[in-house]
Amino acid sequence: MPDKRAKHTSKYTLDRGIPGAFEGETVTRRRFMTGTAHTAGAIAASAFALPALGFAIGPVFKSTPHRWEVVGTVDQFPDNNYVPVILTVTPNIGEAGKTTVYMRKHNPEIDTDIYDRNTPYIAISSRCAHVGCPVRWVDASERFICPCHGGVYDLLGRRVGGPPVRPLDRFYTRVSGENVEVGPRFSVNSQLRRFSPRDPGEPLDGIGQYLYPSRPGAQKL
Repeated sequence: MPDKRAKHTSKYTLDRGIPGAFEGETVTRRRFMTGTAHTAGAIAASAFALPALGFAIGPVFKSTPHRWEVVGTVDQFPDNNYVPVILTVTPNIGEAGKTTVYMRKHNPEIDTDIYDRNTPYIAISSRCAHVGCPVRWVDASERFICPCHGGVYDLLGRRVGGPPVRPLDRFYTRVSGENVEVGPRFSVNSQLRRFSPRDPGEPLDGIGQYLYPSRPGAQKL
């Protein structure tokens, strides 16, 4: 009497009584074709997904060195007005990698916020926090004015009018001998609390700081 259990556990499809089985085969043609289709689909999906995933998480493992650039001497900047300087934010691409930064010496009577007490110089970005247009400092009105959409910022770079969603970005500063150096950029909220760099249009007050987290690889100090 044949052993039914042995027949059921046999590796051959014919012994297991699978319809359409052929003698000597261990996998049915239907299962083989199904597995082949699934494997091909997985390979095709990986061809699209893996490059995108690598592009997204790659900067996390990339170490971006902090760049410091000399922009002037310690006696070049007053403490009650801004002086424009040209800073290289992206090297090796010519003029496209340069930006204007407005500089002045730290003034304890003006810079009373706790986040500015240990900053030797104030360096404010000229990129509007609305869509990135260049702002300019108007000495007569003590305002930063954006000509594109009417953004207005006060002496400390805080928004006082127009559509910008946060104050102007800033740069870290330090003194090396007789030279003033400017380092990485950072963003601030309405209380001038520091955050890692954000793009224009991304608020940092309230829930905004969670809706727009820092980008992978963003420079920090």
